[in-house]
Amino acid sequence: MKVHETRSHAHMSGDEQKKGNLRKHKAEGKLPEAEQTQKKAKSENDNGRSVNGAGDVASEYNEFCKAVEENLSVDQIKEVLDINGQDSSAPEETLLAQCQDLLFYGALAKCPLCEGSLICDNEKRFICGGEISEWCSCVFSTKNPPRKEEPIKIPDSVMNSAISDLIKKHQDPKSRPKRELGSADKPFAGMMISLMGRLTRTHQYWKKKIERNGGKVSNTVQGVTCLVVSPAERERGGTSKMVEAMEQGLPVVSEAWLIDSVEKHEAQPLEAYDVVSDLSVEGKGIPWDKQDPSEEAIESLSAELKMYGKRGVYMDTKLQERGGKIFEKDGLLYNCAFSLCDLGKGRNEYCIMQLITVPESNLNMYFKRGKVGDDPNAEERLEEWEDEDAAIKEFARLFEEVTGNEFEPWEREKKIQKKPHKFFPIDMDDGVEVRSGALGLRQLGVASAHCKLDSFVANFIKVLCGQEIYKYALMELAMDPPDLPMGMLTDIHLKRCEEVLLEFVEKIKTTKETGQKAEAMWADFSSRWFSLMHSTRPMRLHDVHELADHAASAFETVRDINTASRLIGDMRGDTLDDPLSDRYKRLGCKISVVDKESDDYKMVVKYLETTYEPVKVSDVEYGASVQNVFAVESEAIPSLDEIKKLPNKVLLWCGSRSSNLLRHIYKGFLPAVCSLPVPGYMFGRAIVCSDAAAEAARYGFTAVDRPEGFLVLAVASLGEEVTEFTSPPEDTKTLEDKKMGVKGLGRKKTEESEHFMWRDDIKVPCGRLVPSEHKDSSLEYNEYAVYDPKQTSIRFLVEVKYEEKGTEIVDVEPE
Repeated sequence: MKVHETRSHAHMSGDEQKKGNLRKHKAEGKLPEAEQTQKKAKSENDNGRSVNGAGDVASEYNEFCKAVEENLSVDQIKEVLDINGQDSSAPEETLLAQCQDLLFYGALAKCPLCEGSLICDNEKRFICGGEISEWCSCVFSTKNPPRKEEPIKIPDSVMNSAISDLIKKHQDPKSRPKRELGSADKPFAGMMISLMGRLTRTHQYWKKKIERNGGKVSNTVQGVTCLVVSPAERERGGTSKMVEAMEQGLPVVSEAWLIDSVEKHEAQPLEAYDVVSDLSVEGKGIPWDKQDPSEEAIESLSAELKMYGKRGVYMDTKLQERGGKIFEKDGLLYNCAFSLCDLGKGRNEYCIMQLITVPESNLNMYFKRGKVGDDPNAEERLEEWEDEDAAIKEFARLFEEVTGNEFEPWEREKKIQKKPHKFFPIDMDDGVEVRSGALGLRQLGVASAHCKLDSFVANFIKVLCGQEIYKYALMELAMDPPDLPMGMLTDIHLKRCEEVLLEFVEKIKTTKETGQKAEAMWADFSSRWFSLMHSTRPMRLHDVHELADHAASAFETVRDINTASRLIGDMRGDTLDDPLSDRYKRLGCKISVVDKESDDYKMVVKYLETTYEPVKVSDVEYGASVQNVFAVESEAIPSLDEIKKLPNKVLLWCGSRSSNLLRHIYKGFLPAVCSLPVPGYMFGRAIVCSDAAAEAARYGFTAVDRPEGFLVLAVASLGEEVTEFTSPPEDTKTLEDKKMGVKGLGRKKTEESEHFMWRDDIKVPCGRLVPSEHKDSSLEYNEYAVYDPKQTSIRFLVEVKYEEKGTEIVDVEPE
């Protein structure tokens, strides 16, 4: 195929025709007389430097750009870029802009982060087109790019062009001005915005704010970008102005759009702030990342999981309704899911490939690729193949196209190498994820009614075998994509995630990088992490606190949900055969309700009430009341008799998401996945508890619309010696190896005079929370760490209800 190196003149305007004539003249080595005079005058104008400052330089640059565009061919532009060590593989329009910048301001140096080539992005900043690694594109950006301090090299073909004198004028580094890019901090640049109704700030305030941020305000809706209104206008039916905007199909958005755009220095997607119609993926086809996070959360919660595991036929194929099954041959299952997160390029995508057998039909191949939460724009096809071998070859070809690797080594041995800009496989296990296999809302009541267990225990097991807590947990972590079963991963994939996390934790402990190099390091890890732990809203992690919350803690939750998926299995069938009792038996434990008149129940309630402080969410405080207490005896956990043989035993609180509970009582506590200088991880790979219910409640707290949660009470043996800390220890490896008992001293402690013993020799540090002498501690409450799971024994599960405290409805007078 022949590639034309000049632009088409077939449909040119008058100005474009003039440019075409200029190209013709320059090909003959001359310019029209008027143009020659103009160029000559410019070349004699004080070496091209402006006497009136930046404005004149900008004007001169615009004229210079016109001359370059009109007088240099595509081949000449590429020659200029190549000879000066610049990338010449971009589209023609980009190459032209690169060449103009180079000839006027000087050749750009290489990216200081990755040695890639810099390019100008929308006249706002210079960015790099290279890669930090195979996982992440370079994140370098600047308004003042480094340039080569050497004369511009000019190829012979350009030296002989009609504008050679003009170009030579900027050849010497000393004669070049500095380029000043337009501000990237004006989110409303080029926008006309109309305001209506009573907003939280006056129209005058917003008029000044909008104009300061590059926009203009109009009193009408004619020709505006959008109409900003109070959400209350929708309830009132709106005014004629709003109706007119709707009739014209103009976006009608809430004031939050203005606020968020100013705060983020970038105009936010108008669709996400729409107040006219309901925000719905099915209804409007708005990608999830363009929606308000709270709206996206509602969508993801209501979304049905489309593939439950390695043998799950993707729901959108509709083939499962015809008895479709994943094709299997020679020990290989032809079902692959892929993820790609590149925060440097802002990409977050998934891909699905399946070969599906259908009774009395040919082999079917399904392929889908798209942006997470943007189904309407996904690439999707379902093809029927008569030739089985040809279908298998096509599947393997697509796998290599998507990943850059061969299919069979991956599927048999999990051997794969990440390639730049390519997808990475999500290794699904052969089972059913809980979001699909656990009991749905309609099944819960029936299953509980037919359960032979004690009614309170049946209700408890019902909670742990229901889809809801797992859906909420994954939604809160933004790891709930409907297309990929993140709750049904192989142990190999989870181990790979853990290794990546531990590798990065060690790296940040020794790194000395700062500034953009540190940002690049975090972006690289974040891209890698969210490729492996596929997320609906990946983010660039910036510090150890975010690393703990969005990587370490998230990994532990996903790992525990995977255990729950295997234990619960597929409960989608008949609920009349008592599936709850069956899952209870699988747990291998005895769970019993503690009598509310018993001493143990009264002890637990006293311990909670005495050491609890309200959990604060935003500006609202929540108290907690005990609903039930369950005693636990598990085969996987040391018994009370076994734990009583150990020294220095304390009854302590442990916080846990409800979604993690099944794993705890099925297999016992696991130590923290890594060591980080933040609460919960500062003692390394340890099991961490507290003597304050207030600390555990932070983890057991669910959400405003889900007030129920569970706290764990466990007996921990701290050993003969206890080491105390008020700040994160530098060496947690020694603590881990020696399995030393550790106490982190918080800024608050329990009043020691109120402590008592339980079951003869188990200390219960139940006392009022009072200020300690450790005012500078990094911990708010005391924390205790043990390193051997055999030193902990879960004794009670405490069902609590969180209740909003001191709520009053106050009428606010209008200002």
